[in-house]
Amino acid sequence: MSEGDSIGESVHGKPSVVYRFFTRLGQIYQSWLDKSTPYTAVRWVVTLGLSFIYMIRVYLLQGWYIVTYALGIYHLNLFIAFLSPKVDPSLMEDSDDGPSLPTKQNEEFRPFIRRLPEFKFWHSATKGILVAMVCTFFEAFNVPVFWPILVMYFIMLFCITMKRQIKHMVKYRYIPFTHGKRKYKGKEDMGKTFAS
Repeated sequence: MSEGDSIGESVHGKPSVVYRFFTRLGQIYQSWLDKSTPYTAVRWVVTLGLSFIYMIRVYLLQGWYIVTYALGIYHLNLFIAFLSPKVDPSLMEDSDDGPSLPTKQNEEFRPFIRRLPEFKFWHSATKGILVAMVCTFFEAFNVPVFWPILVMYFIMLFCITMKRQIKHMVKYRYIPFTHGKRKYKGKEDMGKTFAS
């Protein structure tokens, strides 16, 4: 490998200006993502606002229905991954009795672990909306189509997919939403304190 063959390096072995620019841009982007992590409600409100702006744009332009359909399918796939467990219980059926409840007192409570965490779900959904918004600026993506068929097909696909997911949840007895470790009350103090 000769000098300057590695990615992002100039002839003299130092990172090129373009490489440094995009590295710095990536660092700034990651910094803003890290700062937004604790503000779940605000992040989702912004995403819903972007989605609303996108829908208004598509309505006013009367086009880009294929892009909107693709965005809907993408969001449906993200939602299914968000509702699915990280380890599929159907794969654990090969063991003796399948999934079981903790039987020993020292076993730790394990909350539902998602295949797609909430932050990645939000991040991917927002990026999808922004990509769809950019596509509406290019006439090449405005494929003429009879949109009611796409709406009916999407509704049918959504119902079939959610029915399958709910059956899976019922069969393997898991709920995709947990609110932390369950707290148990101890026995109330029935006795009086002893005075010395």
